[in-house]
Amino acid sequence: MGLKKREEEIRQQQEDEIRRIKLPRPPETFGIVEQRLGGRRMSIRCLDGIKRICRIPGRLKRQLWVREGDVVIVEPWEYDNKKGDLIFKYRHSQVDWLKRQGKLKGLESLEEF
Repeated sequence: MGLKKREEEIRQQQEDEIRRIKLPRPPETFGIVEQRLGGRRMSIRCLDGIKRICRIPGRLKRQLWVREGDVVIVEPWEYDNKKGDLIFKYRHSQVDWLKRQGKLKGLESLEEF
């Protein structure tokens, strides 16, 4: 009985996680991390077709741990469209939900998750 209760708790946590998924607002876009460049910088291929050098802002640098292949939200810089800030990282269950909803169609053609 304890195992069944634990499975139910895990399923409930995943449903709560999916209900609160953050979606990009107009200047922001989806992206996938291609390469870590060192420090807080990385190369990210964005949904709009541009490859950007992005950084993790100081307020998020201790909270946001990113690896290659992670799906993220990128906010492009106003004055340089080839650079941006990494705003949010999606978990695996959130990425699955976004795929089912059709939000990541452009990224799926670029690279398989």
